[in-house]
Amino acid sequence: MSYYARHIFFCLNQRDGGEACCAQHDAQGAFDHCKSRVKAAGLMGPGRVRVNKAGCLDRCAGGPVAVVYPEAVWYHYVDRDDIDEIVESHLKNGRVVERLVLPPDVGR
Repeated sequence: MSYYARHIFFCLNQRDGGEACCAQHDAQGAFDHCKSRVKAAGLMGPGRVRVNKAGCLDRCAGGPVAVVYPEAVWYHYVDRDDIDEIVESHLKNGRVVERLVLPPDVGR
């Protein structure tokens, strides 16, 4: 059994020179919002959910991105409503939010 049932990692990477990156899309704000929603829903902690910051996840063209493990589901999100849907559907109920899944061919 894993220490956490699920991890969500948010890319917060900032690239120099105006190169595409998740930080350009308020990834920090999305991370903060997700963490507060997970905590408010009582999902945080051992045996439940962990919300983590990550450096570059190398999928910049699809940014901003987050990935949920152990399912290895990659998400592109636009706003707080998308984050709320990921929390409620995937992190709480184990259902992938298909409309937000990042296509597998999107890379850097």
